[in-house]
Amino acid sequence: MSQAVPKRWIAPPALPAEYRHQFPHLHETVVQILYNRGIHEPEQVQAFIAQEAPLHDPFLLQGMDVAVARIAHAIRAGERIAVYGDFDADGVTATALLTQTLQALGATVAPYIPNRVDEGYGLNTDALDSLAARGAELIVTVDCGIRSADEVAYGNRLGLEIIVTDHHSVGPRLPPALTVINPKQPGCPYPFKGLAGVGIAFKLAQALIAEVAPPGHSPQPIHEEDLLDLVAFGTVADIVPLQHENRSLVLRGLGQLNAPRRKGLEALMASAGVKTGRVNSTAIGFMLGPRINAAGRLESAMSAYHLLMTRDPDRAERYAQKLNRLNRERQQLTLEATEQARTQVLDEAGRVPHLLFATSPGFKAGIVGLVASNLTEEFYRPSVVVEKGDGESRASCRSIPEFHITRALDTCADLLVRHGGHSMAAGFTVHNDNLPALQERLQAVARQELAETDLIPTLPIDAQLTLGPDLYELYDQMTRLQPFGEGNPEPVFVSRRLMVGQQRAVGRDGPHLRLTVKQGQAWWDAIAFRRGQEAGQLPEWIDLAYNLNMNEWNDRKRLQLVVQDWRPA
Repeated sequence: MSQAVPKRWIAPPALPAEYRHQFPHLHETVVQILYNRGIHEPEQVQAFIAQEAPLHDPFLLQGMDVAVARIAHAIRAGERIAVYGDFDADGVTATALLTQTLQALGATVAPYIPNRVDEGYGLNTDALDSLAARGAELIVTVDCGIRSADEVAYGNRLGLEIIVTDHHSVGPRLPPALTVINPKQPGCPYPFKGLAGVGIAFKLAQALIAEVAPPGHSPQPIHEEDLLDLVAFGTVADIVPLQHENRSLVLRGLGQLNAPRRKGLEALMASAGVKTGRVNSTAIGFMLGPRINAAGRLESAMSAYHLLMTRDPDRAERYAQKLNRLNRERQQLTLEATEQARTQVLDEAGRVPHLLFATSPGFKAGIVGLVASNLTEEFYRPSVVVEKGDGESRASCRSIPEFHITRALDTCADLLVRHGGHSMAAGFTVHNDNLPALQERLQAVARQELAETDLIPTLPIDAQLTLGPDLYELYDQMTRLQPFGEGNPEPVFVSRRLMVGQQRAVGRDGPHLRLTVKQGQAWWDAIAFRRGQEAGQLPEWIDLAYNLNMNEWNDRKRLQLVVQDWRPA
């Protein structure tokens, strides 16, 4: 791995004195952080610190009333329902959540999650054939389907009724489903558009629990609170904005995750070394979520589904160990594929094009998205990584804020079998004959849009700090700003002119850099992830950009600095 791309540090806006004086009970740096986030009104500050945000009425979602009525009829009539999900953590948690809800309400229901390698993302006609042959009459999608207009039409011809619930961006036409639930569809009055797939599945579950009476002696009574652990997990893992309703859902769900009732989650936490009571958005994003995702990346996501649903501790332990093994394999495969892709993306002169495009039959479908992420992080360019198949190829794309990757794919729709995604991440399927033309057109779009753009990643700074004991008070108050993640980033601080002490590579094969820095009389511990190759290269004095983190070891708590960037002082 080459050295990290230097970032342009963006200073925080000046904090008006009249704003600061409104909040004498808060640490000045906390006030600055809130101001940086655009939270300016006293009532907004109070609500944010109190971790309060409204949960909206699920029936505000366009199509919800039709979906609830149809599902209620299916339950009463004993029809077979299939919950059709996706193979990532958002899709798996959404599948488990809705299946659990329908089971408790007396439905005849079965989950279906496609195989990433054999079937690819979203609805596919072979799966619909199989579900129809098994007697399914109603299909409810979760976290997929919004771009599957042709497949939904095919299902209709088979006699299937299909309800689409999804959160991805809407294509040029809605699928001809019985109803579509997606707050991003035109005309939907739902106040918050940023729900994850599992969040929308939860809103459907809320509505069903409120409107559909369970059987008289339900063996599995259901309450919406029982589902919030899955909502928090999938929402954080899918990197949607942790703002507004998402923030409330995740906060409530983290409480459940820290007192886990699901045997599978308890076993997963133990296998990942995440202690009960210490589950936060970072633990989900970097420790737990990748293990759930590993199942769908390398084998079948149904292993992750069964982990979430099992009540048997022994089965939970076996599934957790399997996901642990798959995650280690995923890490190694990603490392090898990234090295191979890196050699492809530079031109003959070693220059970096505006859009990176790598393709190989050796890339596994389950890791192309991770490889694309690595390339984008390293070179700060939109990246496309393609697993080349015999006749068709599948790809994952990752982008930068300056380039909307799904819109770029929209301009190439005539070359694609299917595609979809967000501004920063997308996927597509393409006939191999169209690959050269697709690469040429995407790179031309990127050149046109980015030619006048200075492609240097930015690092917004929240405040400049002097290292000292009052940072412990700041850290305590910052916990009220959690959960951190997309849309509510972990605060970044700068300290100037720090003396560098120890610097050494740590971890298996030395991928990370551990160092000590001093300002004044005290030494502080710091860790720089994925920068172990820079050990011994830092100068004696540096300016440091970092997050504050509490390191707990042997019941001893000590603040450490998590390095985001550094410069010679």
